[in-house]
Amino acid sequence: MDLTIHSSFLPHDDPDAALAFYRDTLGFEVRNDVGYEGMRWITVGPVGQPGTSIVLHPPAADPGITEDERRTITEMMAKGTYGGINLSTRNLDEVFTRLQAGDADVVQEPTDQPYGVRDCAFRDPAGNMIRIQELG
Repeated sequence: MDLTIHSSFLPHDDPDAALAFYRDTLGFEVRNDVGYEGMRWITVGPVGQPGTSIVLHPPAADPGITEDERRTITEMMAKGTYGGINLSTRNLDEVFTRLQAGDADVVQEPTDQPYGVRDCAFRDPAGNMIRIQELG
């Protein structure tokens, strides 16, 4: 069996702020930007890695979601507890310095974790947790 992770989904509550963070701060390229009925889905990914993408989507856009569920998702996004993704790099300090200079919301500076990983963490404009691990 040959499986890869092609795309992951993260919610946004402001497509222009999400685009600025993922494109301008993280340096991802924009692969698709689709609007539908006043909503917007933006696909971004690391340059030179066309097989890996993040789809930034409107929260609770699924028509099967109830108003209570939509409110819960909105509340969780505001607290930064709804979505997240782990990225990796070979130079964590360089990436951290760049993101910090880009005015990203720092959650954790580069740290050697007791479980053997060195990482840092940020929140994107919608509150999603972005953890970045250093590859060995």
